[in-house]
Amino acid sequence: MRKRHWVRLTKDHLVFSAGHFITFGGNICERIHGHNYRVEVELHGPLDENHYVVDFIALRDSLQAIVNGLDHRMLLPTRHPSIKLVMDEKEVTASYEDRRWVFPRTECVLLDIPNTTTELLAEWIGERLLVALAEKLQWKPEAMKVGVDENHGQWGYCEFS
Repeated sequence: MRKRHWVRLTKDHLVFSAGHFITFGGNICERIHGHNYRVEVELHGPLDENHYVVDFIALRDSLQAIVNGLDHRMLLPTRHPSIKLVMDEKEVTASYEDRRWVFPRTECVLLDIPNTTTELLAEWIGERLLVALAEKLQWKPEAMKVGVDENHGQWGYCEFS
Protein backbone atom coordinates (compact mmCIF):
# COMPACT_ATOMS: atom_id res chain seq x y z
CA MET A 1 0.00 0.00 0.00
CA ARG A 2 1.34 3.44 -0.96
CA LYS A 3 1.97 5.99 1.78
CA ARG A 4 1.48 9.75 1.41
CA HIS A 5 2.42 12.48 3.88
CA TRP A 6 1.17 15.99 4.33
CA VAL A 7 0.95 18.79 6.85
CA ARG A 8 -1.92 21.12 7.59
CA LEU A 9 -1.45 24.52 9.17
CA THR A 10 -4.30 26.36 10.87
CA LYS A 11 -3.54 28.95 13.50
CA ASP A 12 -5.65 31.47 15.37
CA HIS A 13 -3.32 34.23 14.18
CA LEU A 14 -3.55 33.35 10.48
CA VAL A 15 -6.33 35.90 10.09
CA PHE A 16 -6.78 39.24 8.41
CA SER A 17 -9.51 41.86 8.41
CA ALA A 18 -10.11 43.53 5.08
CA GLY A 19 -12.67 45.34 3.00
CA HIS A 20 -13.80 44.29 -0.45
CA PHE A 21 -16.68 44.00 -2.85
CA ILE A 22 -17.30 41.49 -5.59
CA THR A 23 -19.35 41.45 -8.73
CA PHE A 24 -21.42 38.53 -9.94
CA GLY A 25 -24.28 37.65 -12.22
CA GLY A 26 -23.00 39.88 -14.98
CA ASN A 27 -23.93 43.28 -13.51
CA ILE A 28 -24.43 42.91 -9.76
CA CYS A 29 -21.88 44.71 -7.61
CA GLU A 30 -21.96 44.26 -3.86
CA ARG A 31 -21.67 47.15 -1.45
CA ILE A 32 -18.31 47.54 0.20
CA HIS A 33 -18.10 45.38 3.27
CA GLY A 34 -15.49 43.64 5.37
CA HIS A 35 -14.64 40.22 6.69
CA ASN A 36 -12.44 38.73 9.33
CA TYR A 37 -10.79 36.17 7.08
CA ARG A 38 -9.03 33.01 8.24
CA VAL A 39 -6.43 31.16 6.21
CA GLU A 40 -5.32 27.53 6.30
CA VAL A 41 -2.93 25.55 4.16
CA GLU A 42 -2.22 21.89 3.47
CA LEU A 43 1.04 20.77 1.85
CA HIS A 44 1.79 17.33 0.41
CA GLY A 45 5.24 15.92 -0.24
CA PRO A 46 7.76 13.25 0.65
CA LEU A 47 9.43 13.17 4.04
CA ASP A 48 12.86 14.78 4.07
CA GLU A 49 15.98 13.82 6.04
CA ASN A 50 14.27 15.22 9.17
CA HIS A 51 11.26 12.96 8.59
CA TYR A 52 8.86 15.79 7.95
CA VAL A 53 7.26 17.27 4.86
CA VAL A 54 8.24 20.86 5.61
CA ASP A 55 9.52 22.90 8.52
CA PHE A 56 6.37 24.13 10.28
CA ILE A 57 8.12 27.28 11.50
CA ALA A 58 9.23 28.29 8.02
CA LEU A 59 5.76 27.54 6.67
CA ARG A 60 4.04 29.44 9.48
CA ASP A 61 6.29 32.49 9.16
CA SER A 62 5.97 32.61 5.37
CA LEU A 63 2.18 32.37 5.45
CA GLN A 64 1.94 34.87 8.32
CA ALA A 65 3.91 37.46 6.34
CA ILE A 66 1.50 37.13 3.41
CA VAL A 67 -1.56 37.33 5.66
CA ASN A 68 -0.16 40.37 7.49
CA GLY A 69 0.18 42.18 4.17
CA LEU A 70 -3.61 41.91 3.67
CA ASP A 71 -4.63 42.93 7.18
CA HIS A 72 -6.66 46.14 7.60
CA ARG A 73 -6.60 46.90 3.87
CA MET A 74 -9.04 47.41 1.05
CA LEU A 75 -8.66 44.54 -1.43
CA LEU A 76 -9.06 45.59 -5.05
CA PRO A 77 -8.85 43.38 -8.14
CA THR A 78 -6.69 44.68 -10.98
CA ARG A 79 -7.92 42.22 -13.67
CA HIS A 80 -11.68 42.76 -13.36
CA PRO A 81 -13.12 43.59 -16.79
CA SER A 82 -15.53 46.25 -15.45
CA ILE A 83 -13.89 47.59 -12.29
CA LYS A 84 -11.56 50.35 -13.34
CA LEU A 85 -8.73 51.46 -11.08
CA VAL A 86 -6.94 54.77 -11.40
CA MET A 87 -4.17 55.48 -8.95
CA ASP A 88 -1.61 58.08 -8.05
CA GLU A 89 0.77 58.41 -5.11
CA LYS A 90 -2.02 59.27 -2.65
CA GLU A 91 -5.24 57.62 -3.83
CA VAL A 92 -6.82 54.75 -5.68
CA THR A 93 -10.08 55.50 -7.43
CA ALA A 94 -12.19 52.46 -8.23
CA SER A 95 -15.22 52.69 -10.47
CA TYR A 96 -17.87 50.26 -11.61
CA GLU A 97 -20.53 51.52 -13.98
CA ASP A 98 -21.89 54.72 -12.31
CA ARG A 99 -20.37 53.98 -8.87
CA ARG A 100 -17.06 55.43 -7.68
CA TRP A 101 -14.93 54.95 -4.56
CA VAL A 102 -11.73 56.71 -3.51
CA PHE A 103 -9.32 55.06 -1.07
CA PRO A 104 -6.00 56.13 0.45
CA ARG A 105 -3.30 54.40 -1.64
CA THR A 106 -1.47 53.11 1.43
CA GLU A 107 -4.61 51.34 2.67
CA CYS A 108 -5.18 49.32 -0.51
CA VAL A 109 -3.78 46.05 -1.76
CA LEU A 110 -4.05 45.71 -5.53
CA LEU A 111 -4.46 42.05 -6.34
CA ASP A 112 -3.65 40.57 -9.74
CA ILE A 113 -6.98 38.69 -9.85
CA PRO A 114 -10.33 39.38 -11.59
CA ASN A 115 -12.51 39.36 -8.44
CA THR A 116 -11.88 39.24 -4.69
CA THR A 117 -13.76 36.01 -4.02
CA THR A 118 -12.42 33.64 -1.36
CA GLU A 119 -11.40 31.18 -4.07
CA LEU A 120 -9.27 33.76 -5.86
CA LEU A 121 -7.87 35.12 -2.60
CA ALA A 122 -6.80 31.54 -1.80
CA GLU A 123 -5.14 31.33 -5.23
CA TRP A 124 -3.35 34.66 -4.74
CA ILE A 125 -2.12 33.65 -1.27
CA GLY A 126 -1.03 30.21 -2.54
CA GLU A 127 1.01 31.67 -5.39
CA ARG A 128 2.87 33.93 -2.96
CA LEU A 129 3.39 31.08 -0.51
CA LEU A 130 4.97 28.90 -3.21
CA VAL A 131 7.40 31.71 -4.06
CA ALA A 132 8.19 32.33 -0.37
CA LEU A 133 8.87 28.65 0.31
CA ALA A 134 11.06 28.34 -2.79
CA GLU A 135 13.09 31.36 -1.68
CA LYS A 136 13.32 30.39 1.98
CA LEU A 137 13.74 26.62 1.72
CA GLN A 138 14.51 25.99 -1.96
CA TRP A 139 11.57 23.61 -1.74
CA LYS A 140 8.28 23.04 -3.54
CA PRO A 141 5.46 20.77 -2.34
CA GLU A 142 4.04 18.04 -4.56
CA ALA A 143 0.59 19.50 -3.94
CA MET A 144 -0.87 22.32 -1.90
CA LYS A 145 -4.36 23.40 -0.87
CA VAL A 146 -5.04 26.90 0.46
CA GLY A 147 -8.32 27.78 2.13
CA VAL A 148 -9.77 31.21 2.93
CA ASP A 149 -12.78 31.55 5.22
CA GLU A 150 -14.70 34.78 5.02
CA ASN A 151 -17.41 34.18 7.58
CA HIS A 152 -16.98 31.26 10.01
CA GLY A 153 -17.66 28.38 7.69
CA GLN A 154 -17.72 29.97 4.23
CA TRP A 155 -14.46 28.61 2.84
CA GLY A 156 -13.06 29.03 -0.64
CA TYR A 157 -10.14 26.84 -1.70
CA CYS A 158 -7.50 26.67 -4.36
CA GLU A 159 -5.55 23.48 -4.95
CA PHE A 160 -2.13 23.45 -6.63
CA SER A 161 -0.87 20.13 -8.00
